Amino acid sequence: MYRPEITVVDCTIRDGGLMNNSMFPFETVRAVYKAVCEAGVDIVELGYRNSKEMFSTDEYGPWRFCDDEDLKKIVDGVESETKLSVMMDAHKSTVDDILPKEGSPVDIIRVATYVKDIDKAIKTANAATDNGYDATINVMAISHAVDWELDEALAQIQEETKVFAVYIVDSFGALYSEDIDFYYDKYKKYIKNREIGVHCHNHQQLAFANTIQGIIRGANYVDGTLYGIGRAAGNCPLELLMSFLKNPKFDIRPIIDVIGKHIMPLQQEITWGYNIPYMVAGILNLHPSEAMEFLKLDKDDPSKTDYRAFYEKCLDLV
Repeated sequence: MYRPEITVVDCTIRDGGLMNNSMFPFETVRAVYKAVCEAGVDIVELGYRNSKEMFSTDEYGPWRFCDDEDLKKIVDGVESETKLSVMMDAHKSTVDDILPKEGSPVDIIRVATYVKDIDKAIKTANAATDNGYDATINVMAISHAVDWELDEALAQIQEETKVFAVYIVDSFGALYSEDIDFYYDKYKKYIKNREIGVHCHNHQQLAFANTIQGIIRGANYVDGTLYGIGRAAGNCPLELLMSFLKNPKFDIRPIIDVIGKHIMPLQQEITWGYNIPYMVAGILNLHPSEAMEFLKLDKDDPSKTDYRAFYEKCLDLV
């Protein structure tokens, strides 16, 4: 599908960092950044800018904080039109972490929020735009959102911010194509002059399909990661998304190259992708934390794990 207005966002380092506490080596981040730029991807998100008062710099790597000086080392010498993004969790950062745009390599601040924290998200997004950045608001865990509360949150975003896009985020990989339709229609009811984005997780192997459904409905901002790397079952694979879009400005060769050289070797240290515990979390609309803990036990001693017992336990959580 060729629609030149579609903007592709690579979240490899940011979302993948949820599996290794953002401890990617400098060389990996630099290689991913260069490949994404060479491939013609529109935006690359190199991590979070979360508060060092809430996260220990001993436990988390530099891509959990994305200091400008670290980012400058990554982008130095790479000529590209690809814009640089960081994500700020509304409940894990403060507006004090937003420095004036002048002198910063960051172009876009994407604010992630739960519906209950929408006031914090609006404050953060407004601080970003007031300081010269473009901004989005990404509504997480949308499959758990109370309908009328989401309506009010979207109305607030429309009335109180200058963000250029608002995202549907399937944090638990629980949505089907008809759910994407439902949320897209709801967003369009309230978001009158902004773009709609979709960010999908792969617990039911539907991240790519649901991203396509968002595109079909009219979402012009779409997220992906190299080889689907991300928390738990991961995300929509960027290489599939780029191939589907058939935009001649994209060159998938640098993407395939960096996947082979830098992303697939990471599977020796961290694991992501579809499996039964993540499937269970997806179909039951649960946070994947239970599945992640179960898989740690499974890795340590598979003889002590029981997939059926895990499913029965998750049923009790619904």
